[in-house]
This record gives sequence, structure tokens and C-alpha cells, in this order.
Amino acid sequence: MISRRRFLLGSAGAAVVGWPRPAGAQLPLETKAIRFLRSVSLCWAPQYIAEELLRAEGFTEVTYEKFSPEGPVSDFLTSGKADISLNFVGPNIIRVDQGAPVVFLAGTHVGCFEVFGTERVPRIRDLKGKTAGVAALNSLEHVFLSSIAAYVGLDPKRDITWVVNPIDKLIQLFKEGKIDVMLGFPPTPQRLRDERIGRVLVNSNIDHPWSQYFCCLVTAIREFVRRNPVATKAALRAILKATDICAQEPERAAGRLVAGGYTPSYDRALQVMREVPYNKWREYDPEDTVRFYALSLHDLGMIKTSPNKLIAQATDWRFLRELKKELKG
Repeated sequence: MISRRRFLLGSAGAAVVGWPRPAGAQLPLETKAIRFLRSVSLCWAPQYIAEELLRAEGFTEVTYEKFSPEGPVSDFLTSGKADISLNFVGPNIIRVDQGAPVVFLAGTHVGCFEVFGTERVPRIRDLKGKTAGVAALNSLEHVFLSSIAAYVGLDPKRDITWVVNPIDKLIQLFKEGKIDVMLGFPPTPQRLRDERIGRVLVNSNIDHPWSQYFCCLVTAIREFVRRNPVATKAALRAILKATDICAQEPERAAGRLVAGGYTPSYDRALQVMREVPYNKWREYDPEDTVRFYALSLHDLGMIKTSPNKLIAQATDWRFLRELKKELKG
């Protein structure tokens, strides 16, 4: 495993040498303090690995606020606990529809969630009349699984019985056969597969259409972006550089996650870094992701705003367009 000192030195060097910054990026930051969220989800690795890259961009105060994955990121952003964060797209579209003043800035990766079923549910459409475990109603698990069920013609409200419990309790209930299906985010899918609990019904890394859309987007408070465009771009630049590290140097990324205290297991972190496709942020269009999930949630009656109106109100791709040119792969 790489030492923390070696990793941090490598990160700073990469920020200064490996990715030369254009003259426009030399504008002074409007603020040198920036706040992120810290989740148990290892797929958010770019946000954590970006810490030293953010300092190389000129931020002198980088903090991470503990985040409960049962609630959407936008709730924590709008409550003033953070300025910018990765997020799971579905629940945050619901909050945008309800008026949350946040904007989507970029996509980082696809393929982080998987759906597992017992022998009683060989396919998603066989979930009719069965039970599904989620952390909370309208939680990220509930929203994603509802979208998946609706895609195959089920009515999530009438056809599925939802069982609400914390993730560790859901895993135990699933293992005992007391619930039929559960959806997990890293490191939960890796744990279920390693312990041979259930079978994979949907792997968003490889199964269409889920593999064609980002599961996680970078989101910021709209007012923060308005007041701090230079700082917003610098922060996004650091996150996207860190995304490249996850894709190109998974060992280095896993070492940083352990050194930062985000997980005690280097092997588990490395497994996640190798399995989650972090190399898609240049290739895929995040607006397609917002439209896809907004259409699904609108059809389900979970949002009222039309997809086009939501995109107009809650997306800002200008920094991403510029950074795609600057950070050519």
C-alpha cells in the first residue's frame, strides 16, 4: 500500500505538473474555503481524493461534513452544511422539483449500484407482489429501484411492498430471506457478492439502460456558483482530476481512501475503484442522465416539473465544457 505522504506528494505534483492549467485558471478564487460532504459510499471517492488537488488549486480550507445517505445531498446543501458535493441523481431531482436551489455541474461515474434478489425473484418483473428493502421511502435506494421497476412495467406503489430499515439490518433480513430484493451502493454490492448473498439482477455497470447514464453528479448551491464562478470551476477541476486518478491509478486511489479514514479495508477500496467505471465523465452527457431520470420520475408521479424545465432551472454545464477541453484524456 502507498504511504499517505507519498500519495499526497504525488497528488500535489499531479495537480501542478501533470495537468497544466490554462491562463484563465490563474484568476484569484473568490473564496479559499470550500465544504464537501462525507458519505459511507465509496463510489464518492473522487470527492475525497480531491482534497490535496483542491489545495493545489488555491483552497486553504477544505472541510468534509458527515452525511447520512438516507437523505438527499440537496437537503444538506440547502441547510448550509456544504457548498458542493457528489450526489445520487434520482433523490436530488425530486428535491429540485420541490424547489431546492441547487444546480448539477457534471457527471463523475456510472455503474455504482446493483440490485440483488433471492431465488424467488429471478428477474425484476418478478418483483410484483414481493418485498424490497430500502433505508427510507424516497431514499436513494427507493428512488432508483422504483425507476428500475417502472422501466419493466411494474407500478412501484401497488406492486411492491417496501420494508424500511438501516442498511446493515436490510442485509441481515435479505440473508435470512425475509425480504426479496435490495439495491446497494459501494461497498454493499461488493460485500453481498463476496459473501454469496443473493444474486445480481441488475448491474448498472453493464446492464442497459442504466449503464448509459451517470448515477452520481456533482451538485452545488446555486448561490455559491453565482458568487464564486472561479472557485466553482477550480473545485470541479480538482474533482474531475481525482476521477481520472480513480480510473487510471486505482491502487493509489484506494490507498488515499484508507489513509483518509474513509474505509479500513484497502482490498475493499481497491475492489470498488477497479469495478466502478470512472472513465466515462468525458464520454457521457450528464444532461442525458438528468432527462432520463426526470422522465422516469415524472411518469411515476414523483415529480411535477417537466424534464426540459428542470434541466433549464437546475443545470449549469459551462464549467464542464471548458474543463473537457482543458483536461483532455
